[in-house]
Amino acid sequence: MNDLIHKESAVSDGFRCGFVAIVGQPNVGKSTLMNHLIGQKLSITSRKAQTTRHRITGILTSETAQFVFVDTPGFQKRFRNALNQAMNRSVTTTLADVDAILFVVEAGRFGPADQAVLELLPKDRPVILVINKVDMLPNKSALFPFIEEVAQSFNFAAIVPVSAQKGLKLDVLVSAIEPLLPESVPMFGEDQITDRNERFLASEIIREKIFRMMGEELPYVMAVEIEKFEEETLADGRELRRIYAAILVDRENQKPILIGKNGTKLKKIATDARIDMEKLFDAKVHLEVWVKVKSGWADDTRLVRQFGYE
Repeated sequence: MNDLIHKESAVSDGFRCGFVAIVGQPNVGKSTLMNHLIGQKLSITSRKAQTTRHRITGILTSETAQFVFVDTPGFQKRFRNALNQAMNRSVTTTLADVDAILFVVEAGRFGPADQAVLELLPKDRPVILVINKVDMLPNKSALFPFIEEVAQSFNFAAIVPVSAQKGLKLDVLVSAIEPLLPESVPMFGEDQITDRNERFLASEIIREKIFRMMGEELPYVMAVEIEKFEEETLADGRELRRIYAAILVDRENQKPILIGKNGTKLKKIATDARIDMEKLFDAKVHLEVWVKVKSGWADDTRLVRQFGYE
């Protein structure tokens, strides 16, 4: 009974809490936006399309609201294998469960691919148009006509120009989102920034370093599998994570591309990933990474699910 009274009191105080999907075509800055909104790097970023493959949840808690942001993979129709079908399902499933949607476009660019994403959005959810990368717009006077043009395509709840990379106007965006969330007690602790565990975050960090290292050489059909994740406390009280990870590729001839001459590329990937993990986990990290061939895994629904794709 006391718990019920406590919850009702929290709601009556006007605290708001809800899920907010971040959607848009690949490479408009969705992951960068979420990372800067929550003040922590959770969702991996690179210039290559389809860097984000999973739904990543980032949590921002203020004195008056808790925002549960969901960074989604960019919806795409180019490939029809089991992996991409799972990624597309992830987007549509997310949209059905959220309280508000951030539709992200790049300033000065709104084409058929953006329109296609917009048409997927449910009509019964408030949608905020987030115009990202305004700092990169060559002609700043073109911003207002661009806003007017895109505004005609949908009944947006609000339109907010931002620069996610530079953190510009993100406070305005948060203020626009808050009244769209339902009154509710918080779903997560005030210090919690994600619902993903360290094992998952480790695999994502490795994947990001692969994207950044490989560039155009990157095999599209690639995944990271954490084969072992161990935690222990050292004699001096410091935390230690022992992480053993396999990079999965589809063909044998892709292995040397990732490994590099004398293993230089793979070593660089592992070193950069370890540094980021130590920052995120606030622990010493022992990381071992190798490359494995698993032919046809992206077409195997069972394996796709095994690697965490819904």
